Amino acid sequence: MDIQSIKNRFGIIGNSPALNYALQVAVQVASTDLTVLINGESGVGKEVFSSIIHALSSRKHNPFIAVNCGAIPEGTIDSELFGHEKGSFTGAAEARKGYFETVNSGTIFLDEIGELPLGTQARLLRVLETGEYIRVGSSKVQKTDVRVIAATNKDLLQLVETGRFREDLYYRLSTVPIRVPALHDRPEDIHLLFRKFAADFANKYKTAPVHLDEEAKQLLINYPWAGNVRELKNIAEQISVLAPDKLITAKELKKYLQPYSSNRMPVLAGHKSVPGPEFTNEREILYKLFFDMKKDVTELKKMFVEILQNPSLAAQHPGFMNELQETENYRLKNGNGTENNNLSPMRVQTQLPAGQPVIMNNEIHDHVEVEESLNIMDKEKELIIKALKKHKSKRKDAAMDLGISERTLYRKLKEYDIEE
Repeated sequence: MDIQSIKNRFGIIGNSPALNYALQVAVQVASTDLTVLINGESGVGKEVFSSIIHALSSRKHNPFIAVNCGAIPEGTIDSELFGHEKGSFTGAAEARKGYFETVNSGTIFLDEIGELPLGTQARLLRVLETGEYIRVGSSKVQKTDVRVIAATNKDLLQLVETGRFREDLYYRLSTVPIRVPALHDRPEDIHLLFRKFAADFANKYKTAPVHLDEEAKQLLINYPWAGNVRELKNIAEQISVLAPDKLITAKELKKYLQPYSSNRMPVLAGHKSVPGPEFTNEREILYKLFFDMKKDVTELKKMFVEILQNPSLAAQHPGFMNELQETENYRLKNGNGTENNNLSPMRVQTQLPAGQPVIMNNEIHDHVEVEESLNIMDKEKELIIKALKKHKSKRKDAAMDLGISERTLYRKLKEYDIEE
């Protein structure tokens, strides 16, 4: 079957080389039983590619199911995929078949595969390598013959490096990788897609289709489309329903497009939007904040020591000296600080040695208290020790609880000289 026939059958619009190549790979791999990993941004149509592979395979008359791994709670995903026995956990009133059992001899599409917990990743790896799995709460090994197609909008190799995705599972899944291009990588297809969506919505709402003038076309093509085809379809529907005129100008089109900048990711208040790594969960953001705080405090302490050694430098850092003055004024106003420690749980008081005068606003003080953030290495060591105690020195369980790989945990044990 040629590429154009595939496009007509599955409603795919576009002629970009990247799209055609991805479709060609999907057609070639469909007749095999190889595991496929589909990569692409959110909204590019990764599920359509899984449907193409299944429809052109020898399993096309057998079951096909799409599972969004990110939408299933961590505590129930093992049961959803592999089933469970009666009484295996609270609420398990009866035995239940999992997807790998109900879709036997068919195809299962695991979307957002990067969201799988590490324990579930180990179970999935066993299915891919041996075709075996065990229901939750059972000890009986069962067999399944299921073809797995996975998809992700994340960089799985980066997740491997941070210990949130198994390296062996990554290489097992990506036997045949397919990269679905983002909409901004296929600008020649944007207006074609818009026309198709506009015609579909005109037919749906019994109205004349909208059209874009030349300036509006250029605006449409140059827009970044962070939501890809899904976002373009939503915009086409809004315009079809709400636009007062059927000929859309650039000025009218701007009303439906979201303002954007070079970086549309949210940033912390007071921080400039600069390129940087993508943070995938709250733990990474907190770690980044802790490291930045530690770095800032180290620089402040270094500057403070330099000023102690050479008071003439104080004039070069008026902002820093004002901060010290405010700190000292707060301490004098509120006593020695011991009664107000509860105002900041992250606050640690450090008093300089006696005999080290500090000059602030032409006044000499015998000492000053500075604020220092908690040492993140100490907190990390404390968390590791707690996790080991909680899981009775079982490294695998402790690593899973901490959200790191067992190899990383072993390295941390050596680094911090922790006895198990």
